[in-house]
Amino acid sequence: MKRHQGKTVAITGAATGIGRVLATRFAEEGANVVIIDLRGAEEAATEFVSAGHSAIGLQADIASEVDTMRWAAAARARFGSVDILVNNAALFSTLKNRPFDEIPAEEWRRVMEVNTLGPFLCLKAVVGDMKQRQWGRIVNIASTAAIKGVPNFAHYVSSKGALIAFTRAIARELGSWNVTSNAIAPGLTLSDQVLKNEAHVNSLQEVSRKARSIQRDAYPSDLAGTVSFLASDDAAFISGQTICVDGGAVFL
Repeated sequence: MKRHQGKTVAITGAATGIGRVLATRFAEEGANVVIIDLRGAEEAATEFVSAGHSAIGLQADIASEVDTMRWAAAARARFGSVDILVNNAALFSTLKNRPFDEIPAEEWRRVMEVNTLGPFLCLKAVVGDMKQRQWGRIVNIASTAAIKGVPNFAHYVSSKGALIAFTRAIARELGSWNVTSNAIAPGLTLSDQVLKNEAHVNSLQEVSRKARSIQRDAYPSDLAGTVSFLASDDAAFISGQTICVDGGAVFL
């Protein structure tokens, strides 16, 4: 039997990049996959279905409570419940590398809305399913930037630090329902979206590679195994943890 057979996983930001790779991994392991994204979700789901997988694509702005409740209702109508939530969607690849005092307040606000409010709203929309079934898995995609304190991305770093704290708080709140909450913290990961931003690649790629014990570039496929594990029964006694999946750059 496949690891996630019979489970439904909702993954935000899953039309492209890291989220798309994670969705593929879950689909290959038997899960019903709910692909959530601002654009391209329905097209991605069509490709999954054509490949023989069970999937739906839903367009949503995760920082909108109306959108979030709508995608959760659609997922529930199609698959009955959401068992696993992967909060992957985040603003990073389009951000400009600059000192904190040059970041416009509106940009800071939008990063916080997507990267911290979004995971809160998504979990709020599906946690009732998990409580009712007495089983659930939450995996938040954080970043080692929040642990290292990377300069010139203060809003992104702060948002990922908040996501790690949220992970821990939720682990305490939901443990009695057999719901676990964990995070992974990647380093710079060369997704298709990151590769579009030459400034990020030029300023971060080499220093990230050299800081790792395993001195090579990181790709979305490097994250998929850990996320799948944390979402499985094999990780039933792990909660509130942040696992660095960065080639051994950060040790906790």
